[in-house]
Amino acid sequence: MPSPFPLLLNFPDEILIRLRRYLTDDSDSRSWRLVCKDFYRVDLISRTTLRVRRIEFLSSLIAKFEAIDELDLSICPRINDGTVSIFLGLGFSRLRSLILSRSSGLSYMGLERLMRACTGLEMVDMSYSWGFGDREAAAVSNCAELKEVRLDKCLGVTDVGLARIVVGCGRLERLSLKWCLQVSDLGVELLCKKCFDLRVLDLSYLKVTNESLRAVASLPKLEVLIMVGCLSVDDLGLQYLEHGCPSLKELDISRCDGIRPYGLTSVLRGHDGLEQLDASYCFSELSTDSLYWLRNLKCLKAIRLDGTQLSSAFFDVISVHGKYLVELGLSKCNGVTDANIIQLITRCIGLKVLNLTCCHSITDAAISSMAGLCQKLMSLKLESCNMITERSLDRLGLYCSLLEELDLTDCCGVNDKGLECLSKCSQLLSLKLGLCTNITDTGLIKIARNCKRIYELDLYRCLGIGDAGLEALSTGCKRLTKLNLSYCNKVTDRGIECVGQLEELCSLEVRGLQNVTSVGLTAVAFGCKRLVDLDMKQCQNVDDSGFWALGSYARNLRQLNVGCCGVSDVGLCMMMGNLSCLQDAKLVTLNKVSVRGFELALRACCLRVKKVKLHASLRFMLSSEILEILNAWGCKIRWD
Repeated sequence: MPSPFPLLLNFPDEILIRLRRYLTDDSDSRSWRLVCKDFYRVDLISRTTLRVRRIEFLSSLIAKFEAIDELDLSICPRINDGTVSIFLGLGFSRLRSLILSRSSGLSYMGLERLMRACTGLEMVDMSYSWGFGDREAAAVSNCAELKEVRLDKCLGVTDVGLARIVVGCGRLERLSLKWCLQVSDLGVELLCKKCFDLRVLDLSYLKVTNESLRAVASLPKLEVLIMVGCLSVDDLGLQYLEHGCPSLKELDISRCDGIRPYGLTSVLRGHDGLEQLDASYCFSELSTDSLYWLRNLKCLKAIRLDGTQLSSAFFDVISVHGKYLVELGLSKCNGVTDANIIQLITRCIGLKVLNLTCCHSITDAAISSMAGLCQKLMSLKLESCNMITERSLDRLGLYCSLLEELDLTDCCGVNDKGLECLSKCSQLLSLKLGLCTNITDTGLIKIARNCKRIYELDLYRCLGIGDAGLEALSTGCKRLTKLNLSYCNKVTDRGIECVGQLEELCSLEVRGLQNVTSVGLTAVAFGCKRLVDLDMKQCQNVDDSGFWALGSYARNLRQLNVGCCGVSDVGLCMMMGNLSCLQDAKLVTLNKVSVRGFELALRACCLRVKKVKLHASLRFMLSSEILEILNAWGCKIRWD
């Protein structure tokens, strides 16, 4: 049989490789590989990133994909010192990026061997690694060529560990220390003295003071500074920044309670080239001086002021001087009216992202005007804007053809007619309709027929949604990866069986579905092979047969919530033993499971699970042996 793509097959590999790189979606990539042998071969030689679910397949995958320079092991259930030997025999000198986030089983000895094997490494991510401390940081410092290090929530890292990385990796350009609570001013000061090439620095939630900002101000190439929730920083710290960081383009000072408008004015006065500013939840309102200097930001592209009292003077400044503005965040801002928004969008017609969450005074007048003027709009958040009706959605459908994200959560004015109008936005990727109680299957069917690119859909407590709507989704929205059906009480096994036809589905929430039994759950487990996150709390009519199906077919599950379900000892033990990728399990209020059942289930998964949530009463009933085993393997237990 002749090839359906004869012209493409005559192209040299270089052209086919360039074409392949335009495919960023996983399903498109799989389709490419299935076209013919030549396309499959091009995929093998051109693929540069690899995300591995199971460590036992790593050797064969690396041998198959020769051009891999970025390796993501964050979803492997257990990376420990024993698995490092796999790396050592694979010749990882070509590797440039290594993601080991949540690798709680990897000690400093294994990590040191790994870092020495990856001689060309430029980026390493150890975020949320429970056991990562100063000795592990010293192991990372062996990679002298590192340009980016991520240590988010590595709670064991202190100034000593940071110093080892700073001294060993003097070429750092990007560093994230978010939630590293033991890092102080001393560590930040040493960082700024050694790493002059730093361009991106995240100090969010650190207990640093103004002295850290004095040091940061000396960084000549710093472009992005993120310091969310730095409660010990005040206006004096921002005054240091006024005369430093000449290259600063992005600043995030959100939730810094000690900062006042005077401090913000200092930064604005010293950095007229600022492109992005986030000052959400910092102060009650902007001062006159802040507004004066805000108009000098000729390059401003994004500003977020969530939770701030805004005056008409702010909208005057932005509408006149914000001609390059593409993102505006006004969530929970007082003073936002239809007149203000209309005034702003008349001049800022290039807006692509707008957040009006909980701006309760906004009506159809503002949204309709915005739809007609801001036709490049890609993301719009209108949660709890209760005066929005189908009139707004009609205008969005007519004029905002590029819209990809829309949040209408708790907008009680949204109905089936509105969804029919909205269905004209065929590029929609994410749609949130939680608590929209006036929509039914009729409206959802319209969305399913026309918005085929949607990958995220939130129908939380949409009481009018039932099986017919889900049947339409299963045929029209094949790319769905995230679906929330919690408390949609009309949904039965028939609807959930339709959900089981969504082969791309990764995350599913079905809390409180009393009409769903093991029949529906079995269909999901069998059909949704890519499912990694399942929340089925309060699905009381699901029994052991459903959990057996999960254990047998849903082998990629990483997060699972089965609280208040009807599982017994046998079903829980079988499921927990078979889910080899499981990392986070919530097992609260399982009334049919005995203490012995919990013991056996935890033993079955103790070598790979990283988080477990249990009822508080079990703290004194479970044996000390199993608790010690879980702790030794880096598993965090949360008692409810």
